Amino acid sequence: MSQDRNIKWLNDRRIIYRRNPINDKPNIETDQYMYYEDGTYECYTLFNTRAKITTYKSLKWHFLVLYYLNMDNILNSDFVTLARFIADKENGFVTFFIKNKLLEDMIGDVLQQGGDPPVNKIRKVIFKDFSGLDLKEKLTIVGQLIGRSKLDKETIYQCMVDIHSNGKKITIRWMAELLGVSQRTIYRHMCDVLKKEKQILNEEI
Repeated sequence: MSQDRNIKWLNDRRIIYRRNPINDKPNIETDQYMYYEDGTYECYTLFNTRAKITTYKSLKWHFLVLYYLNMDNILNSDFVTLARFIADKENGFVTFFIKNKLLEDMIGDVLQQGGDPPVNKIRKVIFKDFSGLDLKEKLTIVGQLIGRSKLDKETIYQCMVDIHSNGKKITIRWMAELLGVSQRTIYRHMCDVLKKEKQILNEEI
């Protein structure tokens, strides 16, 4: 049986695991969303869907983000406690057990190299909390805004990221509908890199 994520533990300790861009400025901002025409790498939204951490690589990335977002507010010893909590399968964040030595080495690496903004997916549309929009409305807005751009591999990739961030499985039909093009056009632009990214994102749902 899948263990529910113990997000309350993080909230009780005021751990930051979500943050909107702080340096990049949106081209369009409403009460419901922010739109970045050139995209932003500054949006971090951990634990925003039901997807759990399934690989060592993803676990380390989550550690790097958590350290980066909280390094001014917690001691290194507190971060170690946080990382051990996240890595404990019983707490509902990961799908696997990790050996103690591997975990401690991973935590040590993060403490040694952490501090710089971790590699992140580019985002163009960021919805505000309590926007009042349902999933279909959000994806329609994403399609309208991204559809302003010329259809290319970057636009398709952005569409995939936004579908994924809203907890929806990425399909050719969804992308074609949102971008206002035919499914054949989407297929024509789907290179091997995009196909692989689509598979990875869908495996996280």
